[in-house]
Amino acid sequence: MSSPNLHPMLNVAVKAARAAGAIINRAALDVESVRISQKQVNDFVTEVDHASEAIIIENLLTAYPHHAIWAEESGKTHGTQGSDFVWIIDPLDGTTNFIHGFPVYCVSIALAVKGKVEQACIYDPSRNDLFTATRGRGAYMNDRRMRVSKRNELKQCLISTGFPFRPGDNFNNYLRMMAEVMQRTAGLRRPGAAALDLAYVAAGFADGFFESGLSPWDVAAGSLLVTEAGGLIGNFTGDADFMEQKECVAGNPKIYGQLVAIVGKYSKFASVAEKTALRQSTAQLVPPETMPNAASAELLPPNTVPSAPLNDPAA
Repeated sequence: MSSPNLHPMLNVAVKAARAAGAIINRAALDVESVRISQKQVNDFVTEVDHASEAIIIENLLTAYPHHAIWAEESGKTHGTQGSDFVWIIDPLDGTTNFIHGFPVYCVSIALAVKGKVEQACIYDPSRNDLFTATRGRGAYMNDRRMRVSKRNELKQCLISTGFPFRPGDNFNNYLRMMAEVMQRTAGLRRPGAAALDLAYVAAGFADGFFESGLSPWDVAAGSLLVTEAGGLIGNFTGDADFMEQKECVAGNPKIYGQLVAIVGKYSKFASVAEKTALRQSTAQLVPPETMPNAASAELLPPNTVPSAPLNDPAA
């Protein structure tokens, strides 16, 4: 099912994404029988991730045998490594949603040429939504041109994010950042698939997005969708060279600037003074012994520091 208007390389990506989507949809009919393993705490991989990745790689390398592959599950073991053409693949973004039958997940495929993303395809198999972009040619959802939203005040905006879920994630920082954003917006959402979050920013369904701990395959395709739809994307300090920095902010240009102003101090690239001030203000927000349950901790206004630990009856 190729479209004559698409760049030939993007057509191949779309075909691969739809083939992967068919595997995912079939498995979703009986998700209870899907075999699951755990890469690390709260980081799951299923046989569906592997089957989806395999069919994507097969489609891409059949068309372009001399291109390189960089995929979430198999890494850089396929294709011709060292090529200027690198396909960056997340075969199932939102695996945790998928294994619970929560229908928010997608396939993400990007083509980087000499380090720059030139083609992007994100496919949501449960809604049959296809998001595509070619550098310089705009971004599309199901053949309709996408534009980022026009809202310019944060208080009117819907912002999406991702919660920290890995051991070693900085819950203190995240809870404070979330509290700051929450109080300044119309709503904060955590759909659970970063690639789809970025596609939704490009489509104008969300006005902005921020998350830390992301890998290149989570953000490569979405980054081109956002910029081709007129939005901006970068790390928490606003630096556009963010792909391998594990932190990401995106939004329409006005909202992007306002988000960076809030989350910039939480960046690992923030100034020493900003980091010191932040450490002092968040020191007691969530005591270390309650870290596993940090998500349920009381959220405090940005300038509030509790006088006693949150789990202290006297607090």
